[in-house]
Amino acid sequence: MTDLLDVQAMARWIQRDGAENILRGMAGYVEDDYRRWERFDKTPRVASHTPFGVIELMPTSDGELYSFKFVNGHPMNPARGFQTVTAFGALADVDNGYPIFLAEMTLLTALRTAATSAMAAKHLARPDARVSAMIGSGSQSEFQALAFRAVLGIEDLRIFDVDPAAMEKMRRNLEPLGFRIHHAASAGEAVEGADIVTTCTADKQLATILTEDMVTPGMHLNAIGGDCPGKTELAPGVLDLGPVFVEFTPQTRIEGEIQQKPADFPVTELWEVIAGRAKGRTSAEQVTIFDSVGFAISDFSGLRYARDANRGTELMGDVDLVANPNDPKDLFSLISVFSPVG
Repeated sequence: MTDLLDVQAMARWIQRDGAENILRGMAGYVEDDYRRWERFDKTPRVASHTPFGVIELMPTSDGELYSFKFVNGHPMNPARGFQTVTAFGALADVDNGYPIFLAEMTLLTALRTAATSAMAAKHLARPDARVSAMIGSGSQSEFQALAFRAVLGIEDLRIFDVDPAAMEKMRRNLEPLGFRIHHAASAGEAVEGADIVTTCTADKQLATILTEDMVTPGMHLNAIGGDCPGKTELAPGVLDLGPVFVEFTPQTRIEGEIQQKPADFPVTELWEVIAGRAKGRTSAEQVTIFDSVGFAISDFSGLRYARDANRGTELMGDVDLVANPNDPKDLFSLISVFSPVG
């Protein structure tokens, strides 16, 4: 049998252990896996683009475990009553190729994305960062806020979304948890006085959410909305204001903010900073930019953490996913008992 963590079990796990505890632990798993980045197979995700959105496969392996995620991105979905992003994923044993863990990854992707953002900010933002701005109040926003509090202790949020109902939803979800939230009338107002600015909008377009004049010395920019060709959030000039850090350069050049720049535009892969191979922030006044599109190693980390946290508990189910005849050479034996006789 293959272990299974379905949607209800995932939600119950988050309720049981607490989102911030999980985000803190998952950020540690992501950091550990980034530190051993060179052990992993790495490839840009395989994407099928249509006018409606994109469906992607995101695989990787560290030589002992293999993982993949199936994920969609359909920005027009909410207007039709569907979620923008849904996903599921699996871990497999490299030794025999058998899938050993299957999980929903819509909630898990929100967790691992937020955990990666907070982990990156831990290495790139100013240590005294206390105010966070969030441009975009969609499905990812609450998870981002919780992750920054879990890892960095930030409770002051300045938020803006073109949809007032989305901002109200974010306020309704987070204020009871102790966050201090300022509803801004514009993106420019939202970033005033912010130490960390996260852009997480969903529209599939070359948008300009943040311009050069909105960026002040010492800011850390966490650009997580761009995740496919033709979709950006930062004005090109913003990328010239400080060093740009990415997950996997070949993928980010296709999908990230740096798709707006020449192919030789300099970037630093985040794992190099974590492993001590490259410098992160070098001064309090420096602007740092994390151009994040999401990468398979973060999914690998999220799946590992979810499996380890729930192994042997009542939340872990199982699914009969692998055909397993008594004689491994006799697959037909599984159906022969149902065949008519005579």
